[in-house]
Amino acid sequence: MKTLPGIILASKSPRRQELLSKTGIEFDVVLKDVDESYPEGLSPKEVAIYIAEKKAKAFDETLEENAIVLTADTIVSIDNKILGKPENEDEAMEMLSLLSGRKHDVITGVALLQNHQIFSFAETTEVYFLPLSPDEIKYYIQTYQPFDKAGAYGIQEWIGLAGIERINGSYSNVVGLPTHRVYEELQKLVKN
Repeated sequence: MKTLPGIILASKSPRRQELLSKTGIEFDVVLKDVDESYPEGLSPKEVAIYIAEKKAKAFDETLEENAIVLTADTIVSIDNKILGKPENEDEAMEMLSLLSGRKHDVITGVALLQNHQIFSFAETTEVYFLPLSPDEIKYYIQTYQPFDKAGAYGIQEWIGLAGIERINGSYSNVVGLPTHRVYEELQKLVKN
């Protein structure tokens, strides 16, 4: 593996930090508050990329030469509707009831900023939920408190083990970072 320049992961997500560290890439975590609103009319994929790029642009003026900022935004989409992070138990219940017994998309937008240039992409994984009873959903919400997760669930938790029938695409993408693609794109940046 090539030595990479200083990499900053701009994410407070412990899941993203763990996934990136497992690739063997060394990085520092630096956080900036960024407004995650987006314009109306964007597709779910466009929203994920838009927010990831917005997070990266917050570093543009302060980034050292050749350093790379990695930002990401993961969204859950069903019927072209974006499910964000639930604010309370009722919202989580509503989201998981909507996902129960159906297929949805998990889309992670990733932005890499280096020397005032942004390269971005999105990965999509299809997730198929088994039908879940209201009691199962309630158990999951009360036990795991999924209020920091898009779509109100974490695939690595009980609901992923017991409630997800299958996925089509990258597992790490559903957790929050498509590591295979991030690794590949970082290697390309070093070559250039």
